[in-house]
Amino acid sequence: MKIDEIKSKKTVSDRRKAMRERLWPSVTDAQLWLRKQRTGFTTIPRTMPLIGQLLDQLSGKGFPLLSTYLTLWCWVFDEAMVEIRNPREMAYESGFSGPRAEVTWKNRMKRLEALGFIQVKPGLAGEFQYVLLLNPLQRIKEIYADKPVDALYSALLGRSAQVGADDFDS
Repeated sequence: MKIDEIKSKKTVSDRRKAMRERLWPSVTDAQLWLRKQRTGFTTIPRTMPLIGQLLDQLSGKGFPLLSTYLTLWCWVFDEAMVEIRNPREMAYESGFSGPRAEVTWKNRMKRLEALGFIQVKPGLAGEFQYVLLLNPLQRIKEIYADKPVDALYSALLGRSAQVGADDFDS
């Protein structure tokens, strides 16, 4: 094999790892939280920071949704469904504490549902025991079908193209 052929066989991941090892030669894999070697990870859209900004914008001033939405993503598995057995725990992880924590969290959940980012079904643990997370990029595309394009939406389109997300193509 020629040297050019060997170089082209390296994956993007291999090249990033080699660069990481050059930049931080004293850091071992044991010091990193590598997805394939550790448990406790979930998959989230690479566009999540922009999705969160759009959620907060759509929700209106004083009702940020990102922390609640991100908490749901951190609980979801590949089936896109979260089972909430302890609303107080979800409220706390979403950043709400004190006597109104659950009420505030429930209000944020209702906003996420009203905006069409989640669907919910009640259970013994309350009105939000079962939560289905819908594709946020598809929902944002639907919302912007009737809105003028703004800088945030344009940024989301650009980042989506950059990461290869095709949710806006159809």
